[in-house]
Amino acid sequence: MTRSHPSLTQLDPNNPSAHPLPTMYDLPSEYPEEPGLPDEFHDLQPQLLSATFRLSDVARDQIFTGTDLNVYYDLQHPLWHKRPDWFAAIGVPRFYDQKELRLSYVIWDEGIAPAVVVELLSPGAEKEDLGQTTASEDQLPTKWEVYERILQTPYYIVYDRYTGSLQGYQLLDGHYQPLAIQNKRISLSQLGISIGLWQGEYEGRIREWLRWLDADNHWIPTPLEVANQQMEQAESKAARLAEQLRVMGIDPDQI
Repeated sequence: MTRSHPSLTQLDPNNPSAHPLPTMYDLPSEYPEEPGLPDEFHDLQPQLLSATFRLSDVARDQIFTGTDLNVYYDLQHPLWHKRPDWFAAIGVPRFYDQKELRLSYVIWDEGIAPAVVVELLSPGAEKEDLGQTTASEDQLPTKWEVYERILQTPYYIVYDRYTGSLQGYQLLDGHYQPLAIQNKRISLSQLGISIGLWQGEYEGRIREWLRWLDADNHWIPTPLEVANQQMEQAESKAARLAEQLRVMGIDPDQI
């Protein structure tokens, strides 16, 4: 499912000389030459993916999901990185060193590569995201090359909100192969879940959103949706109880 690396001792930020390998404390989390903050869709859509990404056989505190976060992937070139719109690493503690919010995701330090990456297509970047470009010897590898060849991420999902196009790829024999799409849904069999296009309201906006489905092909609810459902069930139960009391001649407001 994920590619493991040799266990590495994390660098103590208070003692930089304790270990020669750079960790997230040593590597920049932002680069001035890179584009600025993403638009609102690129902010909200990853939030929904993180809120609904749950696996039946993995504790939630052993899953890390990253949004627009630098992923450093080559120890020989420690500043080389890609910044996926969204990714999930399985078997990785939610917090770095069990306590810190991550500044970036450093492959040789974390020891586990992402199990799934999602890219939200933007004008001008779609050819690289879809593997339609290749890097020459004097250029950095493309996103596709990094995800497929270096990170060997098992699943790669690409969504174009402008056209509604959804594409998925699975790593087989070292290369990405297209995944079947049925009813705007893609099964990620190794993870026991699916991803699909859901028409609904999120953060006050009704549109088509990417979200996760469980093994029974049901939309996985967000924590807020779960809380609302529980509240509605409690209110419904209280209303039924009040009606039963009234039938018995008891005023529930006087209890």
